Amino acid sequence: MISLDTAEKALKDLYLGVVSEQLNIGTNPFLAKIQQTSSDVFGKEIVRLASYGINGGVSAGKETDELPAASGNNYAQFRLGLKNLFGTIEISDKAVRASENTAGAFVNLLNAEMEGLLKASKFNFGRMIFGDGTGVLANVTSTDTDKKKINVSDTKNLIEGMVIDIIDAQGYTVGSKLKIVKVSRSGNYIYVESNNLNFGSTCRIAVQKSFGQELTGLGAIFGSSASLYGLSRTDNEWLNPSLKDAGGSSVSSTLIQNAIDDTEALYGASPDIVISSYGVRRAMIDYLSINRVNLDYMNLDGGYKALSFNGIPWVAERFVEQGSAYILNSADFKLHQLCDWRWLETESGRVIRQIPGKAAYSATLVKYADLICDRPCGQIKIQNISEI
Repeated sequence: MISLDTAEKALKDLYLGVVSEQLNIGTNPFLAKIQQTSSDVFGKEIVRLASYGINGGVSAGKETDELPAASGNNYAQFRLGLKNLFGTIEISDKAVRASENTAGAFVNLLNAEMEGLLKASKFNFGRMIFGDGTGVLANVTSTDTDKKKINVSDTKNLIEGMVIDIIDAQGYTVGSKLKIVKVSRSGNYIYVESNNLNFGSTCRIAVQKSFGQELTGLGAIFGSSASLYGLSRTDNEWLNPSLKDAGGSSVSSTLIQNAIDDTEALYGASPDIVISSYGVRRAMIDYLSINRVNLDYMNLDGGYKALSFNGIPWVAERFVEQGSAYILNSADFKLHQLCDWRWLETESGRVIRQIPGKAAYSATLVKYADLICDRPCGQIKIQNISEI
């Protein structure tokens, strides 16, 4: 007979390994290339020494001259708090009892819940990699008179089923746990399960309880904040990546190669992946076709397929801003984590627990981690590229 103990064992022994691999490798090609490590994690914080510049103990002189004075490597200390990533499944008691005598039905029930969790987690985890840590998905431009419609600045980070909070200009939550039931990507608006929306156009949208709590992604590295990883950007110029403006021009091999050459010449960086919006990638394919350049493709770890640009994989990602392309060295990035994905356990070691006040049970997947780039100056972003 199928029981909650059966589900408990399945979640621990069968699903956890598969889910972890899918989230770590199957989220997107960039994350699949990033090393995930528990090093430099101390309690709830990441403390990492990052080297910059070169060792100064080198010289050339006469054979009778003194040897060069020692001058060790330059180090800076990064400090970053671990972010808490959660994903929860819910199974009703009625569904469990209805399938307790049919193993196949119970397996289908668990599979459906886990597939839903994977889809949602991949979407949000992938989105965070390109975010700035604030968790802001879009800005509110206005609300409609029917009290369910919210007009937004952009819909690329929004999807049906997502539960959101509305954050005002001061950072206070003025609308919480609103479930998105419709997304109009052509009209830039969403509908939520509510009949009483009451907030202004200066508000922002974030995933429920996530405002200011997300991963320190590419948006933070290429952002305009005065500090990064606890260090001043003004005092540490090497914390500033290369940000180039194409000025609305078309993409070309020269545009991309010039950016790569600049960062290689200045910082010795060797970019190993290009990530662009879909429109920029289409424009690049069109450029290569017009110039009768063979379109070469590469197979990447995780089952991904990428366009090859001079041996560098080029992939497209929905969370990249329109008209933009990132040129990155994945070896400079590490996802520091307290541990890999785990089920949240009770004191007795159980992962499935009854939801208070409901005839249902839940299990929560957790990971405590954040993303650090050791050499921000070796990363490039080109923006305002003409798309197709």
